[in-house]
Amino acid sequence: MGALIVLNIPNPTIMARLTLSTFEEVTLWNQFRRDDETSFARLYQCYVQLLYNYCTQFTVDKALIKDCIHDLFVELWQHRHTLGDTTSVRYYLMASIKRKLVRHLNALQKNTSSEEIPLEYHHLYTNSTESAVIAQEEYVQNSTSLNTALEKLPRRQREAIFLKFYVNMTNEEISTFMKINIQSVYNLVFGALNNMKKNLSTDRITV
Repeated sequence: MGALIVLNIPNPTIMARLTLSTFEEVTLWNQFRRDDETSFARLYQCYVQLLYNYCTQFTVDKALIKDCIHDLFVELWQHRHTLGDTTSVRYYLMASIKRKLVRHLNALQKNTSSEEIPLEYHHLYTNSTESAVIAQEEYVQNSTSLNTALEKLPRRQREAIFLKFYVNMTNEEISTFMKINIQSVYNLVFGALNNMKKNLSTDRITV
């Protein structure tokens, strides 16, 4: 396979029609590992937008994001015969692109830690944390003025919000994906929602 990828970020409205079930994505993954270019292209089309949006939670450098995604898919094709089984292609790709992007960011900012994304955990230990998160989910999902508020969040909070409301991960899945305990997930989401509420208070948005 020669010059395989020309990075073209699809329109989000198109991406909604490209959603794969777990069975479909695993089937495509296995076929791609057996040299099926069509299956590989299908995976790319279905997940390039998700990966791009996920990367924007860590950097505004669009060129770097596109380069990382391009390199990831090139490497996947080059090493397809040595790739293992996976129960979730989506999570595999997201974890892979995060590692690649963080390595690039660390190379550009050598005075950061190996996991450049800050760990701004807001330790809000309260019995009502779970109910408070649930009560505010509808607010997050339905608001049309979130972009500015999201950009003001610490990166770790922004990532948790992205995973929960854009990728639709459960709290348990976020815990596994971000390699943090479940209480930290609650703290991140609850803290992010509180921060977003404060940022949007001037718009008289009520929860």
